[in-house]
Amino acid sequence: MTGRGDQRPDEKQKGPIVLRGERRNESTTTDQRLLDSRGPSDWVHTDPWRVLRIQAEFVEGFGMLAELPRAVTVFGSARTPRDHLEYAQGRALGTALAEAGYAVITGGGPGAMEAANKGCSEAGGLSVGLGIELPFEQGLNDWVDLGINFRYFFARKTMFVKYSQAFVCLPGGFGTLDELFEALTLVQTKKVTKFPVVLLGTDYWGGLYDWIAKTVLENGKVGEKDVKLLHLTDDVDDAVRVVHEAYKAWEDAH
Repeated sequence: MTGRGDQRPDEKQKGPIVLRGERRNESTTTDQRLLDSRGPSDWVHTDPWRVLRIQAEFVEGFGMLAELPRAVTVFGSARTPRDHLEYAQGRALGTALAEAGYAVITGGGPGAMEAANKGCSEAGGLSVGLGIELPFEQGLNDWVDLGINFRYFFARKTMFVKYSQAFVCLPGGFGTLDELFEALTLVQTKKVTKFPVVLLGTDYWGGLYDWIAKTVLENGKVGEKDVKLLHLTDDVDDAVRVVHEAYKAWEDAH
């Protein structure tokens, strides 16, 4: 029997970590694996190291965006062609937001995201891109003035919500839908307040809006006030008006 503070015969100490049984047979030390460049590199993929990388992403994001002026995040498909009307609308939206005094934040990719960044940058606004490491998507578009790439979606999502006063969703796919419903959930549960969510494009978003306003509401899965969290429009100026009115209400309350 061993007393408190005594080491068992089958026990090995690695800093604050205790290894027992077969786990104690590891022959190398943390310092050795760190300093020996000839050794395996698997350690950079372990969970404890991953925690530090996650922490670093939050630190970098908070540090870069801490002094960002009031901003609006624009979501939309990376697959939107440059000659498409949706691209032109995204560009017009970026311009209108910049002229209204808002920075524009996007996912930093091509398509609708590029369009919003381009419109903002051309109008003299601050164009921000928060990219994500993906196996099939290129890096930040050329119209991003301030950009950062993330490894982890959840760190990136935090930045979108924390540093935006509103979300405007252009037509998009799973990524846009993911961000849309994330925002709605946060507003519904009052994790964030005074946060309008605008769907720009009635032909594209109308079916989803009707499904929520009818099927989901009529089945009691959401309340009427939840449906009102969404604003559906085709008009860029109307979208900016919704954003600005919500921002002014928040400003007056604070």
